[in-house]
Amino acid sequence: MGAAGGDLVRSWRPDVPGIAEVLHARFVAHAYPLHVHDTWTVLLVDAGVVRYDLGHRAHGTGSLVTVLPPHVPHDGRAATSAGFRKRVLYLEGDALPPALAGRAADAPELPDPRLAAAVRQLHAGLLDGREPLEVQSRAAVLVDAVGAHLSRAPAAPARDQPLARRLRSLLDAHVVEGLALARAADELGVTGAHLVRTFTREVGMPPHAYLTTRRVDLARRLLLAGHRPAEAAVLAGFHDQSHLNRHFRRVLGTTPGRFAGR
Repeated sequence: MGAAGGDLVRSWRPDVPGIAEVLHARFVAHAYPLHVHDTWTVLLVDAGVVRYDLGHRAHGTGSLVTVLPPHVPHDGRAATSAGFRKRVLYLEGDALPPALAGRAADAPELPDPRLAAAVRQLHAGLLDGREPLEVQSRAAVLVDAVGAHLSRAPAAPARDQPLARRLRSLLDAHVVEGLALARAADELGVTGAHLVRTFTREVGMPPHAYLTTRRVDLARRLLLAGHRPAEAAVLAGFHDQSHLNRHFRRVLGTTPGRFAGR
């Protein structure tokens, strides 16, 4: 984290396929000079307005999702003296087809509130250490949605009961240790985004939510068998007891200790 004249920056590389870097920043005094990235930039401004030039064209963005393509010069500065706050995902250069770079350069702002909500949810998951499958799933679906916006093609309907059943079997076999989305997608021969959409439509909940409820179900059996909450949490695949408490209360309306009569 750096600070100068009210400017704050936090940046890190998450362990999520396709995401090269995450950046959260507040800038009052700083103005970016012309520069380029070898990554795709997915920008969301949380407060204020950013003015920028992209490929010799003037733009401005507030609450919209903005996508800047790789290798195209751009700058950035606050539109007012109040500055701005932003959150940025830098996607690997091959996360989106190169053919979409021209469309992103021509129309970088994507006016879709659902897309903005998806970006916020992904950032929240990246910050609070959620189940890796959840963050990986949100990232895969978001990248797919950005690509669909830029190509102006709606996402194809995802109906495939056999595929959903195969993923459910994989999740059931990896309740405690978890399952990486990339591994599941590779084993089933589809993209991660398609896998998440298909499972969600056929089962009624996303894969990460299914995995969490299976862990809660395992934890309740362990508690009834006499394990203490801290033991049950680890044996069921949760990080610790507080992680179990949060999900147990959400699913069952009580804490593990009260459930087991402790």
